Amino acid sequence: MANEHEAAEMAHDAAAAAGHAAESAGMPQLDFSTFGNQIFWLVVALVVIYWVLSRIALPRIASVLADRQGTITGDLTAAEELKGKAEAAEAAYQKALADARAEAQKIAAEARADIQKELDVAIAKADAEIAARATESEARINEIRAGAVEAAETVAKDAAAEIVAALGGKADAKAVAAAVSDRLKG
Repeated sequence: MANEHEAAEMAHDAAAAAGHAAESAGMPQLDFSTFGNQIFWLVVALVVIYWVLSRIALPRIASVLADRQGTITGDLTAAEELKGKAEAAEAAYQKALADARAEAQKIAAEARADIQKELDVAIAKADAEIAARATESEARINEIRAGAVEAAETVAKDAAAEIVAALGGKADAKAVAAAVSDRLKG
């Protein structure tokens, strides 16, 4: 019985000490008597967390990062290819534009030459027509002059004959014609 009594007394003292320690320490996590258990469960929790992260979470994260890197690399490669195609298309556009400008200048020069030829032909035709009309006009003017001279001569002869007759003389037609001709000549 002595053992039982001593054991009960020790249990009572331990309970009193634990109660007193709980009251004095304030937080059970800071009780030195439970540090061994706390450290054990801390190690177990860390090992479980490490195992979950290394077997499940980290491989998934790594695969997502690898996929993302592959996508980025593929996009960069595609962008480089598209940039090269765009530069080639721009060069082709610039060449086509230069060719089109050269062709337009060639067409414009040909059009100017054709227009100049047509203009030269039209000017030559107009010059010929003007020359023909000028010749025709000169001929008509000469005809009119000749007719006017003849008419003036006839009028002068008739007027001279009438004047001589009015003055009471008899006019000789040959003498009147000779006098009018001399006077018209100069």
